[in-house]
Amino acid sequence: MDNPLILAVDCNARNLELLAEFLHREGYEVYRANSIEQFVHAVENLAVNLALVDISGFDRNIWESCIQLRHKNIPFLVLSSKQTQLLQQESVVHGARGVLIKPLVIKNLLVMIEGLL
Repeated sequence: MDNPLILAVDCNARNLELLAEFLHREGYEVYRANSIEQFVHAVENLAVNLALVDISGFDRNIWESCIQLRHKNIPFLVLSSKQTQLLQQESVVHGARGVLIKPLVIKNLLVMIEGLL
C-alpha cells in the first residue's frame, strides 16, 4: 500500500494548511476539506484511511458527516479547542475513536494516528 490517506477537515484554511504540511512531512497523503461538501465528497469518493475532524467553526451538521465515516469503518479523531463532557459524549456517540484538544501535542497526535492506522 502507498502512503495512507488522511482526510483533514477544518474550516480554518490556515490551520488546515499547517496540519496538511505536517502530515506530508511525516509521510502521509492528505486530502484537505474546509467545508461539509468537501468532507462528504472525500468520504464518498476517496479511499480514506483515517480522518482528523476539527469541529470548531462547523454547525451540528458536521456530526452527520462523522456518522458517514463510522458507516464506512473509517476511524477518525475529533479535534477541538474546548474540552467538555458533552463534546466527549457526542464524539463517541458519532463514532470518534478519540478527542484531541488544541493546541495539539504533535507526539500525541502521531501516536494516535499510528495506533488507528
